[in-house]
Amino acid sequence: MHKVNEPAGAVDLSLLALRRDLHAHPELRFEEVRTAQRIASEIESHVDEMVTGIGGTGVLARVNGVEPGGQVLVRADIDAYPVPDLKDVSYRSQNAGVTHACGHDVHAAVGVGILRRFARERPQRGSVAVIFQPAEEIPFGCPSGAATVLAHPALAGLRPDAVLGVHCWPQLEAGQIGVDATIAMAAKDAFEIIVSGTSAHAATPARGRDAILAAACFVTSVHAAVARRHDPNELVALNIGTIAGGFSQSVLASEVRLTGTLRTRDEEVRRRLRGVISAVAAGVGVQFDTSLEVRWADQMPAVVNDGALVALAQDSLARVADVVKLNVGSMTTDDFALYSALGPTLYLKLGVAPPGQSPSASLHSGHFDVDESCIHVGVTALATLCLDVLARSTGGS
Repeated sequence: MHKVNEPAGAVDLSLLALRRDLHAHPELRFEEVRTAQRIASEIESHVDEMVTGIGGTGVLARVNGVEPGGQVLVRADIDAYPVPDLKDVSYRSQNAGVTHACGHDVHAAVGVGILRRFARERPQRGSVAVIFQPAEEIPFGCPSGAATVLAHPALAGLRPDAVLGVHCWPQLEAGQIGVDATIAMAAKDAFEIIVSGTSAHAATPARGRDAILAAACFVTSVHAAVARRHDPNELVALNIGTIAGGFSQSVLASEVRLTGTLRTRDEEVRRRLRGVISAVAAGVGVQFDTSLEVRWADQMPAVVNDGALVALAQDSLARVADVVKLNVGSMTTDDFALYSALGPTLYLKLGVAPPGQSPSASLHSGHFDVDESCIHVGVTALATLCLDVLARSTGGS
């Protein structure tokens, strides 16, 4: 096994400054122009190859080893989230209504740190590439950043021995790395329900068909139906996140639109509950003499960790971090799942809470922040794992 030789408590101040700069200047999906330029400027003198404009605003960079060999691809997402930054810190977001509430600024700094590390101390065999990916956050009906990246010619024919990634995890302390035995993130199916009724004056409701009333019935009915159509041991999360319709308190609404997500960890459960949602929509339509159209979008499979990489990580990472075997299934989702088309994947959970303290806030909260020692932990852990993957590889670069 390999280990990157740096003191356990080391902090790269330039990576800390990079993370804070990205945090202060967050950019939304496919708008990460400044972010990409900043990343490129940090790595261009350290890498052997670099391609910009991947998937719009992504950056792909590679460091080659001393000898030909296998290849590892590390993914770091770089987009921010559309919530205001509510923290009172010197690096608070300067872009109103946007902040790095999911730790992608940390992911980017870790990716830069890995490339710099291998530029200083090249792998004996093979190469390490990092894709700085745009647009991991996906509003309803919008394209996935991973999908656009994977469609770029620069990734055509790429078959790495492993695709690795980390995600900030506030439930773990800085210094800890969480490893899921199989599923690291759940599958997601986003849906929109378009409720179509008939407008009428509120004084004569029988002359119309109330889309708001039908929508309200759908919300309560779908939660009840989904809860009763899966066993307690089948992890499921359902959410109705938006609802909009109507224009006057004195008029029956003729149209209401709702959006939500279904999150599951088992394909059979996923298929079953998608059917339940569609059936509830049809039933409510009959009950209220309205039309409920179900539109599905942003389907994302589960992030499945490769068994051999899990075993390797549990051994390798124990040398550089406190490895935590995660037994509670996460219902968060991530388009990292799509990288399984390239090769075996492993998605790790990077502890970011101050040691001995509870996390300050959850992911996607405007209060979310990290103990910045996690950057060094992420770089060291992934660099160590990259070397061990390359040492076992029998492939060509």
